[in-house]
Amino acid sequence: MESETAVKALSALAQEHRLASFRMLVQAGETGMPAGAVAEALGIPNSSLSFHLAHLTHSGLVLQRRQGRSLIYTADYEAMNALVGYLMENCCGEAGCAPPAACAAEAPDERTPEERKRA
Repeated sequence: MESETAVKALSALAQEHRLASFRMLVQAGETGMPAGAVAEALGIPNSSLSFHLAHLTHSGLVLQRRQGRSLIYTADYEAMNALVGYLMENCCGEAGCAPPAACAAEAPDERTPEERKRA
């Protein structure tokens, strides 16, 4: 994936309604969802959702097809996986990633100074 393509995709996801819509379409699977169902589920007016779905489609993360009178939207899993692959490329300097627990921030030591001395 080219960096320009990644920036375009990340830019499309950098908005609350578009991110929620994309996540919903990912969950919907290959059957996708009609725009009206996405709007209703997220509580977004149809006109606003049309704008957001157009942005996601233009970014290459979402595909659109006509089914009768409805527009059905699906996540483009190939594009999504390419984006994740691009972000993970050369992860950890190719030394192998640490286990997830090692990446988590350590919990603060909430013991009193006296308790720490005794330990």
